[in-house]
Amino acid sequence: MGSGKLTKKIWQIAMGVVIVYTAVLTVRNLFTVITVKHRMSRLEEQGEQFQARITEDSTMLERLKYDEYLEQYARERFHMQRPNEHIYIIED
Repeated sequence: MGSGKLTKKIWQIAMGVVIVYTAVLTVRNLFTVITVKHRMSRLEEQGEQFQARITEDSTMLERLKYDEYLEQYARERFHMQRPNEHIYIIED
């Protein structure tokens, strides 16, 4: 009878170890899933930002093909001027 109780205790301890090990792995995997989902959402946001930037830059490239806009852009962005022309910059 003493040997049966010992065998039952060994099985209970083994079952406890398996349950604890499974719980640890499950929690660890849960943290991994949460971390991966957070990274994915950040990357999706960055992808949207890059897509908006690509659209903006494509529009700018199309506009720069025209001389009128190119001159306006150069004047506003780089404070360029024509020869014999005076430009006054007023900052708010």
